[in-house]
Amino acid sequence: MFLKNITSKRWLLAACLASLPAVVCASRGTAQDDSFLAARDAFRDSSPAKLAKYAAELKGHPLESWAEYWRLELKLDGASTEEVRGFLSRHAKTYVAESLRHDWMRVLGKQEQWDLFLQELPQLAERDADIACYALAARWRDNDDAAFAQFKGIWNSPRELPNGCVPLARAALRSGQLDAPQVWQRFRLLTDASATSVAKHTVAYLPSKDAPGSGQIDAAAKTPTRLLARLPDLRTRAGRELTILAVSRLARNDPELAAEKWDAKLRGRFSAEDQAYVWAQIATQGARKHLLEASGWFAQAGDALNDEQLAWRARIALRQQNWAEVRSAIERMSPSMRTDMTWVYWSGRALRELGQAEQAKATFDRIAGLPQFYGQLAAGELGRVVQVPPRPTPPTQEELAEVESNPGLQRALALYRYKMRADGMREWNWAVRGMSDRMLLAASELARRNEVWDRSINTADRTVAVHDYGVRYLAPYGEILGEQARAHSLEEHWVLGLVRQESRFHADAKSSVGASGLMQLMPRTAHWIAKKVKLRDYSWSRITNVNVNATLGTAYLKQVLDGLDGSPVLATAAYNAGPGRASRWRGARSLEGAVYAESIPFTETRDYVKKVMANTVFYSALLGGPVRTLKDRLGIISPRGSLQSIAALDELP
Repeated sequence: MFLKNITSKRWLLAACLASLPAVVCASRGTAQDDSFLAARDAFRDSSPAKLAKYAAELKGHPLESWAEYWRLELKLDGASTEEVRGFLSRHAKTYVAESLRHDWMRVLGKQEQWDLFLQELPQLAERDADIACYALAARWRDNDDAAFAQFKGIWNSPRELPNGCVPLARAALRSGQLDAPQVWQRFRLLTDASATSVAKHTVAYLPSKDAPGSGQIDAAAKTPTRLLARLPDLRTRAGRELTILAVSRLARNDPELAAEKWDAKLRGRFSAEDQAYVWAQIATQGARKHLLEASGWFAQAGDALNDEQLAWRARIALRQQNWAEVRSAIERMSPSMRTDMTWVYWSGRALRELGQAEQAKATFDRIAGLPQFYGQLAAGELGRVVQVPPRPTPPTQEELAEVESNPGLQRALALYRYKMRADGMREWNWAVRGMSDRMLLAASELARRNEVWDRSINTADRTVAVHDYGVRYLAPYGEILGEQARAHSLEEHWVLGLVRQESRFHADAKSSVGASGLMQLMPRTAHWIAKKVKLRDYSWSRITNVNVNATLGTAYLKQVLDGLDGSPVLATAAYNAGPGRASRWRGARSLEGAVYAESIPFTETRDYVKKVMANTVFYSALLGGPVRTLKDRLGIISPRGSLQSIAALDELP
């Protein structure tokens, strides 16, 4: 991924001279290129002597501050206040200064240097959870009672406690502000979120005689049927919590069996509150599997439903076309959840289906015209066609000159040239903070000219009042993708919408799970489709070649589309989560495409389908495609096929 040799170095210089602002290239020669890359490698190897040597050779280089930042990072635990503050002063308001201050403040918090920590805190632009915890610890030291109330919000989050909050938790337990019921409440939050290892850490806050062992927690989470066959002592809180965990985990694989075991043998031995909690767990898992019985299980849970559970109550009601139940579930959500576009739209639909046409119209009007999935659907319900805003005046030469001379953007582009994309993205995002719409569009144009497509698109996406959808929906490699789409009888606007979501047109994109290229193909999928289309001389090393990736990606998309009734919604879901799953998520009867999309069990796939389909509408409008509403494009999803047909789809990689 990174450039480490002379050939790469020469390419870097050529690319720089071709596209970077002259000030960036003029201050950098091939020797400095080599020195910078060597300095970066020395930092990664934790070699301060080598880093110092190469950093000394970077005077005047656009990324000189990065080398200085790396040097301080390697010795931050022992660096003097004067040395750190000197760096922060010299590089004030830059990304590296913010990053160093973050790391330094973690050191100060860990060392309990609270006076110095509090002096630096106002200078920090953004606080992560660790810094927030250390700030609370500093206030706790000063007997600020409000600090504990804020800590409770962190305690009740389903994730590991940041380091800075661990001493606070221990102090709160000693003082009695935290007690055993609150520890068990956190245990449930963590096990609900599958954070079992963190849940094990949490029970360590209990007295040892009251805490279940690590092996017992693993048994409840991993082999729930076995634990339920030989119950722990239900007279103890630990025994009851392990049993509840086991029933909840069994429900993930087999909600019906979990309901049967809970209803027949267990629930009478638990409190009404615990019974409601377990029914909510079973109901939510049943709804994720689209079981009709989930509605009855939700009823058993009564009012003991959080927002996520209410969302699934609404989704299963949508699949059953039970509009009164949809409306009821939405009304019980928190205010912030009810105002999410998803539930504004479905509230409008429920009102209309229940005969309240004027209220429905007013509800749709709240979000109609917003570019996202549900904004487009709401506009369609009001008979409006989604339109692309008129293009603004292009950035002026003065505006372009201003962004070209922006040191942060220059550093970002230099990092991109070095293939340090993650660092380049952070520099870029820091540099565009607070920019006006006009300057954002100028920065977006700078990224476009340098072929940093993802920053061009994302920067244009940030505008508030002045929008350029031609940049938001760029189509790099459009000719290649369009040609391949037409070769496979695919709508090119849909293909562009999918690629925008997959990679933002970054040809060398690689995901954490191993997918690569514009269309993010996995090795097995690419190999399978290459054989299918008889692609000559195929090897995985060619997968980031734009032509190869587009050829294989569109060919695979066509295979999936044909296997799923020609439905772009089903095929989009299948491209992300697999064809077998996409087919199994269909109903026993026909479903609206929007209902199908909203009831996809995987959050990632649900969001992915919505974004791809919303993208498609804009690409079609921008490129002169057919005028079709999003609802029309989503269509009707036919009932699921036989087990044999689903098995056949499972054979597709």
